[in-house]
Amino acid sequence: MNPNPELIDKALALAPTDLWVGGNWGPAASGKRLAVVNPATEAVLTEVAAGGPAEGAAAMDAAAGAAKGWADTAPRQRADILRRAFDLITERAEALAGLITLEMGKPLADALGEVRYAAEFFRWYSEEAVRGFGRTAVAPEGHLDILTVRRPVGPCLFVTPWNFPLAMATRKIGPALAAGCTCVLKPASLTPLSALAVGRVLEEAGLPAGVVNVVPAESSAAVSSPVLADPRLRKLSFTGSTPVGQALLAEAAPGVLRTSMELGGCAPFIVFADADLEVALAAAVAAKTRSNGEACNAANTFYVHESLADDFAVRLAERFAALRVGDGLEPGVELGPLVSADQRRQVAALVDAARAAGATVLTGGAAPDRPGFFYQPTVLGAVPPDSAILTTEIFGPVAPVTLFATVDEVLTRANSVDLGLAGYICTSDMKLVRRCARELEVGMVAVNTGPISNAAAPFGGVKRSGLGREGGPEGLEEYLDTIYVGLPT
Repeated sequence: MNPNPELIDKALALAPTDLWVGGNWGPAASGKRLAVVNPATEAVLTEVAAGGPAEGAAAMDAAAGAAKGWADTAPRQRADILRRAFDLITERAEALAGLITLEMGKPLADALGEVRYAAEFFRWYSEEAVRGFGRTAVAPEGHLDILTVRRPVGPCLFVTPWNFPLAMATRKIGPALAAGCTCVLKPASLTPLSALAVGRVLEEAGLPAGVVNVVPAESSAAVSSPVLADPRLRKLSFTGSTPVGQALLAEAAPGVLRTSMELGGCAPFIVFADADLEVALAAAVAAKTRSNGEACNAANTFYVHESLADDFAVRLAERFAALRVGDGLEPGVELGPLVSADQRRQVAALVDAARAAGATVLTGGAAPDRPGFFYQPTVLGAVPPDSAILTTEIFGPVAPVTLFATVDEVLTRANSVDLGLAGYICTSDMKLVRRCARELEVGMVAVNTGPISNAAAPFGGVKRSGLGREGGPEGLEEYLDTIYVGLPT
C-alpha cells in the first residue's frame, strides 16, 4: 500500500521521462527505456528514455552550439534565470522531496533537506554570477599594466551519483551557468528522475535551448565516452567512486580537460577524551545516518578515546536501535532502505567480515525480513584495529567503534587511509582543533557537529578523494579560465 498516494502523484508529475537535448524532450533513437525502482518496495515507479552514444553526441553538439551565445549572455541575465530556478524548486519542495524519496529511499524529512540544499546552489550562484572579477596591477618593472580577464572554460560534462540526485545536479549546474558554461548532464541510472525534474525547472526558468542537456542512460560510458572524446569539451566534473573517477581521468587525459573529481570518502569521527558525550552522540547520529548512511562525507570510522569508548558505543547503540526504519514516505520514519540490493549486499559483507574478525554487534547487523532493500541501523563495538571495515567506505547505516589512547595514535591511524574527504572531531580544546585542522588529511573538518555541507562553502577532498572544490566562491573558479593581458604603459 502506498503511504502517501497524493504526494506520489505530485512527485512523479514533476519529472519528464524523455531525454532533454537541445531544448527538446524526446525518446532515445533506439527506443530503449530504463526502469526506475522504488528501493522501499522494489516496485517499478516508471521508465525513462535510455540514451546511448548517439544521444551523447547530440547533447554535446547542442552544448557546443549554445556555448558562445550563453557565454555572451549578460551576467545579470544568467543570474536572473538561476534565481527563477531557485524559486521554482522552493515552490515545489515537498513534491521534489517525494521524488527523491521514491527513487533513492531517504526519509522525506531528509529529502526536504536535500531540496533546500540543492536550491541554494542556484540562489548562491545567481549572486556569484555577477562577481567573476579579474584584476589589474602594474608589473614590478613598471613597463606593463597586468590585466586578467575571466572567461568560461566552455562546454562541460557532468556525471552525477544516486545518493543526492537533486543536489549533485544543481551543485554542478549552478556554478557552470553562472560562469557562462554549457553542459551535458548524465545522471545515475538508479535515480534519473530528479535530474530530469531539474531540466524541467531550468526550461521553465527561461534557460536557452542547449545550454543544459540531460541524458539518462543505463550505461554511463555509453553517453560519457563520445562526449569525452569530443575536442569541443573543455571540462569534466564527476561525483562518485574513486575507481570510476580514476577511469574517467584517464579518458579525460587526451583532451587535457579541466577536471573536478569528488570521489570516495572514509571519514574518521574522532571523540577525544575531553569531549561532551551528549554533543558527540548527537553529532555521530547526524553524521552517520544522513541519507541512510549513503553519503561520501558520512562518518565512517568512530575512533573513541579509551576512557569513553565503552560508554559511547553502548549509548550510540541505544540511539541507533531507537531509529524508526521504514518507507521514507511514512510519517516519522528516520531511516529508509539502501538504494539497491547490490548496495545492501556490500554493506552486509563488511559487517559479516568485521563480526568474523572479532567485532561485537551491539545493535542491528542484519537485513530485516521485509520487502525493500533495508538494512538495520548497526553499531559494532570492539572492532579490531586491522578490520577492513575501518578503512573501507561503508555507504550504509553502520557505525564501527574502535578505541585509541593518544592524539598521535589516532591521527596516524586516521591518516593511514588513502581517502581524505571529510573528518569529524569532538573536543573542547581549541589547540587540538587547530592541530587537527593542520594535520588531519581531509578536505573538510567538522567540529562538535554533524554534516557541515553548505552552498557557500568549498566541498572537496585530498588524496584519492578527489580534485577541485564545489560550492562557495571556489566553486565558481572551477568554471573560469584566467586570461592575462599585458599592456605597455
